[in-house]
Amino acid sequence: MATTAHGPVSPATLRKVIAASAIGNFVEWFDFAVYGFLATIIANQFFTSSAPSVALLKTFAVFAVAFALRPLGGVFFGALGDRLGRKRILSLTILLMASATTVIGLLPTYASIGLLAPVLLTLTRCVQGFSAGGEYAGACAYLMEHAPRHKRAWYGSFVPVSTFSAFACAAVLAYVLDASLSPEAMSSWGWRVPFLVAAPLGIVGLYLRWRMEETPAFQAALAEDNVHAHSPLKETLNNHGGAICCLGAFISLTALSFYMFTTYFATYLQVVGHLSRAQSLLVSTVALLFAAAACPVAGAFSDRVGRRKTVGFTCLWLIFTVFPAYWLASSGSVGAAIFGVILLAIGALLCGVVTAALLSETFPTRTRYTAGAITYNMAYTIFGGTAPLVATWLIDLTGSNLAPAFYLVLIAVLAMAGGLALPETYRISLHGEADDGATAAAQVA
Repeated sequence: MATTAHGPVSPATLRKVIAASAIGNFVEWFDFAVYGFLATIIANQFFTSSAPSVALLKTFAVFAVAFALRPLGGVFFGALGDRLGRKRILSLTILLMASATTVIGLLPTYASIGLLAPVLLTLTRCVQGFSAGGEYAGACAYLMEHAPRHKRAWYGSFVPVSTFSAFACAAVLAYVLDASLSPEAMSSWGWRVPFLVAAPLGIVGLYLRWRMEETPAFQAALAEDNVHAHSPLKETLNNHGGAICCLGAFISLTALSFYMFTTYFATYLQVVGHLSRAQSLLVSTVALLFAAAACPVAGAFSDRVGRRKTVGFTCLWLIFTVFPAYWLASSGSVGAAIFGVILLAIGALLCGVVTAALLSETFPTRTRYTAGAITYNMAYTIFGGTAPLVATWLIDLTGSNLAPAFYLVLIAVLAMAGGLALPETYRISLHGEADDGATAAAQVA
């Protein structure tokens, strides 16, 4: 039986907490994955252009625009989560995300309503981005505040597991549809199916979250101060601005490596590696299943060696493997492509696992949701949402298929500087305003 600072947490409770935390994250990333895997079809359905590359750039631009709403959603839902509790807000975010994703599956195309089609697509993606802004940091906080101190990264790794599993399921579904339907049927209605799957998933997630109890750490914060259990936004930025900047620098690599490995690479394999859509989805699926399975191993590794060593190792791994990964992916061989994508997957999953832990360990209870959401979403907006767009633009600008790899190396250097400026936090307490998290954040404020 796991134990927190406020008593034992049964294995059954921890399993329910993992499920409730992971399912909303699954719904969020399932949609983003589907959008990326079907980018070429969505470009044809919602945009018109004489040049396919221009339509694809517009599709990725909509992908990036949705991320612009994430920081606002993070501030809004983060403040509510620190004031009202993690459970209520996480129930609201999954409801909004699932509803918006379902709407995309029902939208009319450019051929039906003209320019209104991309406008509606953009607005719906903005709703998704706004609600997603309150999801990841809240799910991590909810899970970490239940987990035992010595195994936080291991338990927290199941949030990234749900992320990679969502991408894998989206890739499998897209692969099955692509393999079983004619190109005409896929363009007509097949692309809608993955988006409509979000409806039942959202209902299940809402049910699981609504039945859960509030976290021990939040209950303790309320007991200490019933009126001001959360920290105002201005106070959060003033007291923890340094920690937000340092952690944000590292999460920039988490965001970029994740989207390079998942959303963009499926397109890269087709455009540069000349693989078919089915082959590229197969490569992505194998790598995503590997990443999902390896996340708990990465969590156990981080719990053993600490967060700072994990940060340093992860940055160096990506710096030294990104060029071989891109070279293998452009070879035109499915086997070589799988090996290349797995090289990137290892770096991306290590980033994701240590980020899940640091989001909660860096900040104290009364501002954990708000500060974590701001940090995570700003980094993902700047470096994650723009990753496919920037990668496509860099290749167009330079004429080099390796241009995105140079970009990743640059960000990895920045991430190492920011991540190593953070104090070691893998043994601190997460409970109470006087917890070690406040001290940890103050050291880099």
